Amino acid sequence: MNAAMIISRKEPEMTNKIINIGLLGFGAAGRVFHAPIVSSVEGLRLNKIKANRPESIAFARQLYPEAAVVSDTASILEDNQIDLVIVATTNDTHYTLAKAALLAGKHVIVEKPFTVTSVEAGELIELARSKGKLLTVYQNRRWDSDFKTVKKLLENEMLGRLVEYEVHFDRFRPIPAAETWKEEELPGSGILYDLGAHLIDQALVLFGTPQQVYADLRTQRSGGRIIDNFDLTLFYANGLKAILKAGMLVKQPGPRFNLCGDKGSFVKYGLDVQEAALKAGLSPVGPDWGVEPEAIWGKLDTEINGQHLIGKIKSERGDYRGFYENVRDAVLGIAELEVKPEQARITIRVIELAMQSSKEKKVVTYH
Repeated sequence: MNAAMIISRKEPEMTNKIINIGLLGFGAAGRVFHAPIVSSVEGLRLNKIKANRPESIAFARQLYPEAAVVSDTASILEDNQIDLVIVATTNDTHYTLAKAALLAGKHVIVEKPFTVTSVEAGELIELARSKGKLLTVYQNRRWDSDFKTVKKLLENEMLGRLVEYEVHFDRFRPIPAAETWKEEELPGSGILYDLGAHLIDQALVLFGTPQQVYADLRTQRSGGRIIDNFDLTLFYANGLKAILKAGMLVKQPGPRFNLCGDKGSFVKYGLDVQEAALKAGLSPVGPDWGVEPEAIWGKLDTEINGQHLIGKIKSERGDYRGFYENVRDAVLGIAELEVKPEQARITIRVIELAMQSSKEKKVVTYH
């Protein structure tokens, strides 16, 4: 069975309003995942970029000549023309910089993870509410082709009653990278805050807040100083078990998604193609952007209305522009914000409970 699941892109309402954006940080997050997407969305203008390293400054000036490249945060926060600030800095600075941007009267997008603690997340949410400003977290993986496909399958109850949901985000990086903050023992470092923030967010979108959490967190690489492997299980009232796993020593990855229901199963290999395309310097434009090759389409084996159906399911088209289009429309007051900060706070709380569970070696109740 081949099922084409087509995305209809929402065109923005006609408006002369341009949202000027200041980007704090031009490392991997700012350079690969934010600047190219912002620059490709109508109604957004990348106005200023904060970069400190000589190579980052050179890249920013080369790739975005119309944006001013600055070396200090104040140049962005004190600029009355800047409407929205993107915090794409080290995880341990997210809270401080997002708070400063909100106090400066800016709308704020924070790169995931939202904050290091759920208390910090709650404080930012209250501050944004008091200032009447938009606050959200860059959970771009909601716009991955594979996740959108899984979401559509579950909405259409293609597997019957789901009993087990398993997702992996595996890599093979046996030697910790040198000279990167991601490998340092800083607050918010490690694979659980990094890749785990995405997998937890996706599970929350699909199933809501779990009742219980169990986790096994490990440092597996020789010379590693941070958590580089996690096995996290979320338990739900209806008997559903969501298993989220990631590791840095997986040379031959298994299925990306493996879903089991009382009517059938869905198995999907391969990663969404957008990250590789962005790292290759491609722009998110054109009809082929985010389209997965047939070789990594998922396989569905299920029963619907007494008919046994088995075959490939054409993947939904992935498109990270959807996040920024929604933010634009939410700022303009013509759409509801999709990635709500309250959801991002729950993600951080799940991470805290996962760390507690692993330390105590027991299942803990969400609270």
